[in-house]
Amino acid sequence: MARASFNAAIQGVILSGLLAVAPVVAWAQAGPVGSSGAGSPGGGGFFAAGSSTTPAAAGGDVRVLPSQSPAPAPGSLPGASLVESLNRALDRALAPAVGDAKTNALIAPAAAPAPSPVVVELFTSQGCSACPPADAALAKVAARPDVLALSLHVDYWDYLGWEDPFAQPAFTARQKAYARAAGLRTLYTPQVIVAGTESLTSPAEPDLDAVITKAAAQAPLVAMTVSRGAQPGQYAIDLSAPKPLRQGTVVQIVRYVPQARVEILRGENAGQVLDFANVVTAWHAVAEWDGKAPVRLNAQIEGEEPAAVIVQTALPGKTVPLPGAILAAGWLR
Repeated sequence: MARASFNAAIQGVILSGLLAVAPVVAWAQAGPVGSSGAGSPGGGGFFAAGSSTTPAAAGGDVRVLPSQSPAPAPGSLPGASLVESLNRALDRALAPAVGDAKTNALIAPAAAPAPSPVVVELFTSQGCSACPPADAALAKVAARPDVLALSLHVDYWDYLGWEDPFAQPAFTARQKAYARAAGLRTLYTPQVIVAGTESLTSPAEPDLDAVITKAAAQAPLVAMTVSRGAQPGQYAIDLSAPKPLRQGTVVQIVRYVPQARVEILRGENAGQVLDFANVVTAWHAVAEWDGKAPVRLNAQIEGEEPAAVIVQTALPGKTVPLPGAILAAGWLR
């Protein structure tokens, strides 16, 4: 059992909305992995475990709250396909609305958009001997105000005798989806994805800084403003594109624990006490946006973990969308 200390409790989240919300299962069980940290990407989808999608035409409402439901066991991922789920959600969204959803009245007019932070995703594992330097590098960039750093722990190293308590099959699936989008057939840890497009394996700090600087210099394609509502945890997310986007996007909400320390008792890192920054606990798709007309999404966030919103291009895949460039990001705080 890991001895871990957190500055906030790790707990799952579910989404429910005033429109329609349908569960989405768009990932596959991890394939066998060799000692080098490589595995076949196989299946895998855009969305994280337990994710939900709400169609957003002129706007929508989403709620993020603690869940008491147990997480599915690794490899046990029942549910409808993405297409089926989206179709059912759309059917329900077109049905007569239930209740009064006047959340906008509680939100102040949007301010001028702030520059989006560069999203840095680290796919890592406590069972991987090559990962601690990358974990330390992520912690360093996490302190930057212009970076949203996220640590996603994969589960395919668990077979070496140490089950990473932060690992989720969904994060393995997200890494696989990035590999499929890039036309790759191999996974490596540690891997860093910057802005949804640039991939680095075991990056040195100067290399990581250079890629972040390059991403920050790109002209923004999406303007996003987050406004705080009258009630605690209530936010409005306003999205617009100076020029209509060529591809649609998925709006996602991420929850994470800012700091965690774990004593590793077995496996390749046995005997070490490791520190981790911004450990992701949940990653949910909450809406689709075609990137044409401006849209406002209303979100209600519950719980103590920090939250962030990410707008990411949805690339076409054989069965499910694949993750593309991250066009906008910001914190819900």
